Amino acid sequence: MEKFELMVLPYAPEALEPVISKETIGFHHGKHLAGYVNNLNGLLEGSPLAGLSLEEIVLKADGGMLNNAGQILNHNLYFGQFCAPKADNRPIGKLAEAFNKQFGSFEAFKDEFQKKGATLFGSGWVWLSADAEGKLVITQEPNAANPIQKSLKPLLTFDVWEHAYYLDYQNRRPDHLAALWQIIDWEVIESRYVL
Repeated sequence: MEKFELMVLPYAPEALEPVISKETIGFHHGKHLAGYVNNLNGLLEGSPLAGLSLEEIVLKADGGMLNNAGQILNHNLYFGQFCAPKADNRPIGKLAEAFNKQFGSFEAFKDEFQKKGATLFGSGWVWLSADAEGKLVITQEPNAANPIQKSLKPLLTFDVWEHAYYLDYQNRRPDHLAALWQIIDWEVIESRYVL
């Protein structure tokens, strides 16, 4: 059986500072995500789902297997969307046009997205996804859920599990969400949108 592996970060662990500290990356990527990978590999041994892609497992599994597979998929998208902090970091291309068309402005989208992230009860994720027609959709997903379970294409996500921000922001989830815009790699998000 081919095993899933911990994703390699496309940047140095300190590259996202001060928005996300090297220490948080160490725990979040090196401990939490690594744990999900190890757990899933153990659960897949002898399972009829062994050999499927992460997306297929998320769509077909339940219980612990779904939770671990979902967390890997979610975290891979999350860690893969960042770059070093940029001042006035803004979306590009067709995605920028879609924000203006659907939300009135990028700022209006940011406000709604942050509000959904701040008000999600408990642990989970806030997502920007696209439907089959390319319309943008913001969803709150509890625990390890992913928009592919709703036939949506995930584009951008903010992790609102406490382990994503507690070392750097304590209980100030809204401050963490507001800071993340500085490190979004909009070229990555645009490529997810137009493919």
